[in-house]
Amino acid sequence: MVATMTTANNILKEIYEPKIREQLANYNRVTKRMDQSSENIESTAGGKYVKFAIHTKRNSGIGARNEMEALPTAQNQSYEVAQVKMAYLYGSIRLSGQTFELAQTNEQAFASVLDQEVEGVQTDLKRDYNRQVFGTSLGTIATATTLTAGTNTFLTTTIMPYVEVGEVIDIYDSTGVTLRAAGRNITAISPGVSITFDGAVATTSVGDIMVRAGNVSREITGLQDIVKATGILYNIDPTSVPVWASTVNANGGTPRALSEGLMIKQADDIYSKSGETSVIWCSLGVRRSYFNLLAQQRRYTDTKDFGGGFSGLAFTTDRGDIPVMTDIDCPLNTMYYLNEKQITIYRPQDWSWMDRDGSRFIRVSGFDAYDATVYKYVQMGCHQRNSQGSILDLQES
Repeated sequence: MVATMTTANNILKEIYEPKIREQLANYNRVTKRMDQSSENIESTAGGKYVKFAIHTKRNSGIGARNEMEALPTAQNQSYEVAQVKMAYLYGSIRLSGQTFELAQTNEQAFASVLDQEVEGVQTDLKRDYNRQVFGTSLGTIATATTLTAGTNTFLTTTIMPYVEVGEVIDIYDSTGVTLRAAGRNITAISPGVSITFDGAVATTSVGDIMVRAGNVSREITGLQDIVKATGILYNIDPTSVPVWASTVNANGGTPRALSEGLMIKQADDIYSKSGETSVIWCSLGVRRSYFNLLAQQRRYTDTKDFGGGFSGLAFTTDRGDIPVMTDIDCPLNTMYYLNEKQITIYRPQDWSWMDRDGSRFIRVSGFDAYDATVYKYVQMGCHQRNSQGSILDLQES
């Protein structure tokens, strides 16, 4: 009988390549840029809150008078105190004792299970943190645009790359107070159309939000909270303190074409409030719209290096070039005009392993298993809200 691959199957070895091939997007551009400059990092934050004072009103007791007219009535400067509440972010792993012993040196393993889990959870946390920078403190990852009943389908047009099959989610009403469904697993995604989840039938309404399980109202204060013309931020309400409002150019939810005039006006409006835009962040589709705009005008469309290892298209103003940069987590149809000098990341320390009792891995009582947790206490603060801005309702290409 001839020896073949079939007859020799039981004695043949399987040869594994030395590394696992990554299939997931792990880009974190906005957080990497923020970490480039020490001006954006404050490591002395402690306790439950960080507070800082802001100057909100001039002394109006000034004026011109004729001879023997009453002098201006004395007034005063006005101030407010911003209160920034810290957010607490965690990532946990669990390994069995057998995994520790058997999957670390076996030459036929793809990689050390311990190393993969330790490195993987840190990568996942950084990826999610980047998403939170562009988000809201509610933790919204998708918003329902249509009423659904009798089916576990969340109809939405706001699906972003951080929504993944297998992710565990909760669904709340638009306020993040009324729970619609908890601890559901995403089973299917139709980009820009729907998200399907498992479990008992749940009805969702227009405006309902989807969040990572357990995260509602616990995430950091992201750009969707900060760059707004309305809404309380750090306990200060722009209704009573008008200077505490960002410059937002919207079109009532109707997408419109991007134009150079629109971009220049936005930069000028922010500049008139003493804000110097240092970077423009946008989605890939809006970046393509900007590229097409330059190409139509026969403008220079090559990317430029802006230092710190970052490159992008340039938006030219009479005050210099502003880098136009992309992040896959940036909301669709949006351009954020940021004054980075006025944004600070408060954190006592960067991502760290929880080892206060002397060991990174803690044995699970009653089991041959071990737990480890990565954590970070962090918050994003903005010292001058009116120096930030956004253009909404832009067409994507």
